[in-house]
Amino acid sequence: MELKNRIAVVTGGGQGIGQQIALRLAQSGAVVVIADINEEGAHQTQEMIAQSSAPKATVVFTDIRQEAQVTKMIETTLGIDRRIDILVNNSGIMGPVKFIEDITVEEWEDTMAVNLRGMFLCCKHTIPVMKKQGHGNIVNISSITGKRALTERTPYAASKMGVIGLTRTLAAEVGKWNIRANSICPGAVTGPRFDKVIEGIMKFSGKSREQALSERAFASALNTFVDPKYVAAVVAFLCSDDAAMITGQDINVCGGSIMY
Repeated sequence: MELKNRIAVVTGGGQGIGQQIALRLAQSGAVVVIADINEEGAHQTQEMIAQSSAPKATVVFTDIRQEAQVTKMIETTLGIDRRIDILVNNSGIMGPVKFIEDITVEEWEDTMAVNLRGMFLCCKHTIPVMKKQGHGNIVNISSITGKRALTERTPYAASKMGVIGLTRTLAAEVGKWNIRANSICPGAVTGPRFDKVIEGIMKFSGKSREQALSERAFASALNTFVDPKYVAAVVAFLCSDDAAMITGQDINVCGGSIMY
């Protein structure tokens, strides 16, 4: 997808899905700002982009839970070329794996702070820029759990369902300024976050790693897990002119784990 010279912010770009998204956007010609609390991972992504002969990437240490750090991220991005063409809200955490009565208020609030409040803050401070310039693309990373129940993962499920509601309402609200907003619902994506999920399932259920992995893979029509590069490819498409008529949608990238 052709994204030459577009300015793109990717939160959580230091590992997993976010790293692949940042790399794919850069390889498509975008100038990428990698915003992450994981500085080591963010610099690793920056180096990967440099080695791919893509446009130079910028790293901004950002805790999206903190509004002041989000505004600093925006200011740093505007310093590149006074534009923000693309915002990819990828940052997220898995939250606790527990029955609801065992979840603490702190665990609930921590999950919501990253998965939902942080996304709200990034949108809140990016949209005025996009309105002023008269265009923009926002892609929010939700989950197939945003469309179905996931037992023992109540905070995560509630936050990812919230992402879809946020995205649809946002699309309806900002479309008149030529700003599009879509969400992607990945299935079981391989990477560090998925490994933590499997560990949480093993601890909670007493199942072996092999059992936990087998059950998750069997849940998809293609009987497989999702390589993050396929999520990145859909992000690049949604940010391209080929997707000009797509907004307010939640698109599954899950190997057929869900089909609605």
